[in-house]
Amino acid sequence: MRVAFFSIIFFVLASLQANAQADTLLKFCAAHIPSSYVSDGQVYQTPVSEDETAEFAVTFYGGSTYRIAACAGLEDGNLIFTLYDHNRNELFSSTDYQNTPYWDFKFTSTVDCYLEARLDEESQTNSAFAIILIGFKN
Repeated sequence: MRVAFFSIIFFVLASLQANAQADTLLKFCAAHIPSSYVSDGQVYQTPVSEDETAEFAVTFYGGSTYRIAACAGLEDGNLIFTLYDHNRNELFSSTDYQNTPYWDFKFTSTVDCYLEARLDEESQTNSAFAIILIGFKN
Protein backbone atom coordinates (compact mmCIF):
# COMPACT_ATOMS: atom_id res chain seq x y z
CA MET A 1 0.00 0.00 0.00
CA ARG A 2 2.81 2.37 0.89
CA VAL A 3 4.62 1.69 -2.42
CA ALA A 4 1.44 2.43 -4.40
CA PHE A 5 0.95 5.70 -2.49
CA PHE A 6 4.51 6.89 -3.16
CA SER A 7 4.26 5.83 -6.80
CA ILE A 8 1.13 7.93 -7.25
CA ILE A 9 2.77 10.91 -5.55
CA PHE A 10 5.82 10.56 -7.81
CA PHE A 11 3.74 10.54 -11.00
CA VAL A 12 1.64 13.52 -9.87
CA LEU A 13 4.78 15.56 -9.07
CA ALA A 14 6.42 14.59 -12.38
CA SER A 15 3.28 15.68 -14.24
CA LEU A 16 3.23 19.03 -12.42
CA GLN A 17 6.90 19.62 -13.28
CA ALA A 18 6.26 18.87 -16.98
CA ASN A 19 3.31 21.28 -16.98
CA ALA A 20 5.43 23.99 -15.32
CA GLN A 21 8.14 23.50 -17.97
CA ALA A 22 5.56 23.78 -20.76
CA ASP A 23 4.05 26.92 -19.18
CA THR A 24 7.47 28.58 -18.97
CA LEU A 25 8.20 27.71 -22.58
CA LEU A 26 4.76 28.95 -23.65
CA LYS A 27 5.44 32.35 -22.05
CA PHE A 28 8.84 32.52 -23.75
CA CYS A 29 7.32 31.69 -27.13
CA ALA A 30 4.36 34.06 -26.68
CA ALA A 31 6.81 36.95 -26.36
CA HIS A 32 7.33 36.59 -30.15
CA ILE A 33 3.64 37.36 -30.81
CA PRO A 34 3.14 41.11 -30.31
CA SER A 35 -0.13 42.50 -28.97
CA SER A 36 -1.07 43.71 -32.47
CA TYR A 37 -1.73 40.03 -33.33
CA VAL A 38 -4.68 37.97 -32.11
CA SER A 39 -4.03 34.33 -31.22
CA ASP A 40 -5.72 31.72 -33.39
CA GLY A 41 -6.69 30.10 -30.09
CA GLN A 42 -4.46 27.05 -30.47
CA VAL A 43 -1.23 26.00 -28.83
CA TYR A 44 0.49 23.53 -31.12
CA GLN A 45 2.55 21.60 -28.59
CA THR A 46 4.23 18.23 -28.59
CA PRO A 47 7.35 16.63 -27.14
CA VAL A 48 10.06 16.07 -29.74
CA SER A 49 13.45 14.42 -29.67
CA GLU A 50 16.39 14.84 -31.99
CA ASP A 51 15.13 12.38 -34.61
CA GLU A 52 11.42 13.29 -34.63
CA THR A 53 9.35 15.70 -36.72
CA ALA A 54 6.04 17.07 -35.49
CA GLU A 55 3.36 17.92 -38.06
CA PHE A 56 0.29 20.11 -37.72
CA ALA A 57 -2.47 20.81 -40.25
CA VAL A 58 -3.32 24.53 -40.38
CA THR A 59 -5.68 26.65 -42.46
CA PHE A 60 -4.76 30.25 -43.25
CA TYR A 61 -7.42 32.64 -44.51
CA GLY A 62 -6.84 35.13 -47.29
CA GLY A 63 -6.43 38.78 -46.43
CA SER A 64 -5.00 38.36 -42.92
CA THR A 65 -1.39 38.83 -41.92
CA TYR A 66 -0.08 35.92 -39.84
CA ARG A 67 2.84 35.36 -37.52
CA ILE A 68 4.12 31.90 -36.64
CA ALA A 69 6.29 31.69 -33.51
CA ALA A 70 8.17 28.45 -32.80
CA CYS A 71 10.15 27.51 -29.69
CA ALA A 72 11.82 24.50 -28.11
CA GLY A 73 13.75 25.46 -25.03
CA LEU A 74 14.50 28.88 -23.65
CA GLU A 75 16.82 29.93 -26.48
CA ASP A 76 15.75 31.04 -29.93
CA GLY A 77 16.79 28.94 -32.89
CA ASN A 78 16.47 25.45 -31.36
CA LEU A 79 13.39 24.57 -33.39
CA ILE A 80 13.26 24.46 -37.18
CA PHE A 81 9.84 25.02 -38.68
CA THR A 82 8.76 24.58 -42.27
CA LEU A 83 5.46 25.49 -43.89
CA TYR A 84 4.14 23.48 -46.85
CA ASP A 85 1.05 23.91 -48.99
CA HIS A 86 -1.41 21.03 -49.39
CA ASN A 87 0.72 19.61 -52.27
CA ARG A 88 3.83 19.60 -50.04
CA ASN A 89 5.46 22.51 -51.84
CA GLU A 90 7.71 24.31 -49.37
CA LEU A 91 6.50 27.84 -48.69
CA PHE A 92 8.92 28.77 -45.90
CA SER A 93 11.70 27.21 -43.87
CA SER A 94 13.30 28.86 -40.87
CA THR A 95 16.62 27.27 -41.86
CA ASP A 96 16.80 29.77 -44.73
CA TYR A 97 16.77 32.58 -42.14
CA GLN A 98 19.24 31.43 -39.44
CA ASN A 99 16.47 29.48 -37.62
CA THR A 100 14.42 32.58 -36.93
CA PRO A 101 11.88 31.94 -34.14
CA TYR A 102 9.05 33.67 -36.02
CA TRP A 103 7.82 34.56 -39.50
CA ASP A 104 5.26 37.06 -40.79
CA PHE A 105 3.31 36.37 -43.98
CA LYS A 106 0.06 36.99 -45.80
CA PHE A 107 -2.03 34.89 -48.20
CA THR A 108 -4.36 36.41 -50.78
CA SER A 109 -6.74 33.43 -50.57
CA THR A 110 -7.49 30.65 -48.09
CA VAL A 111 -4.79 27.96 -48.02
CA ASP A 112 -4.61 24.61 -46.21
CA CYS A 113 -1.06 23.95 -45.07
CA TYR A 114 1.16 21.57 -43.15
CA LEU A 115 3.48 22.96 -40.54
CA GLU A 116 6.41 20.78 -39.55
CA ALA A 117 8.74 21.30 -36.61
CA ARG A 118 11.93 19.52 -35.62
CA LEU A 119 14.88 20.18 -33.38
CA ASP A 120 17.95 21.74 -34.93
CA GLU A 121 20.66 19.07 -35.12
CA GLU A 122 23.30 21.64 -34.16
CA SER A 123 21.51 22.82 -31.01
CA GLN A 124 22.39 21.47 -27.59
CA THR A 125 18.78 20.31 -27.15
CA ASN A 126 18.23 16.55 -27.54
CA SER A 127 14.64 16.50 -26.36
CA ALA A 128 12.14 19.27 -25.71
CA PHE A 129 8.60 20.49 -26.01
CA ALA A 130 7.99 22.01 -29.40
CA ILE A 131 5.54 24.88 -29.12
CA ILE A 132 4.14 26.76 -32.08
CA LEU A 133 1.85 29.74 -31.76
CA ILE A 134 0.02 31.47 -34.59
CA GLY A 135 -1.35 34.98 -34.45
CA PHE A 136 -3.16 37.04 -37.07
CA LYS A 137 -4.23 40.58 -37.80
CA ASN A 138 -6.29 42.18 -40.57
